[in-house]
Amino acid sequence: MKLPIDTSSITFMVATPAEPVRDFETKRPKLDPETGLPLFNVQLVALAEGGAEIIGVKLPGEPAGLAQGVPVNVLGLVATPWAMGDRNGVAFRATRIEPATKPASRSTS
Repeated sequence: MKLPIDTSSITFMVATPAEPVRDFETKRPKLDPETGLPLFNVQLVALAEGGAEIIGVKLPGEPAGLAQGVPVNVLGLVATPWAMGDRNGVAFRATRIEPATKPASRSTS
């Protein structure tokens, strides 16, 4: 089950730049089954309600402009719980991650 996440009250920053997701056995880049684009993983710092968490987010296509420390907007973020044997967790996926735009500065003349 994919659970959509409302990111409107969460601030995200890049912790580590995007890296290609590779198939464990072949070491070839994994492709997104929906778009056919290569999958990338970005480590993000999620800041909300006085706490912070580092999460890995997968997305199709190589994102541009995501250097360490850059504030970003995460679009189409979903969480998918998983379990394998005695291990379990949550996988995060987004449709797009882009640098956050700064509000225009106002002159005080």
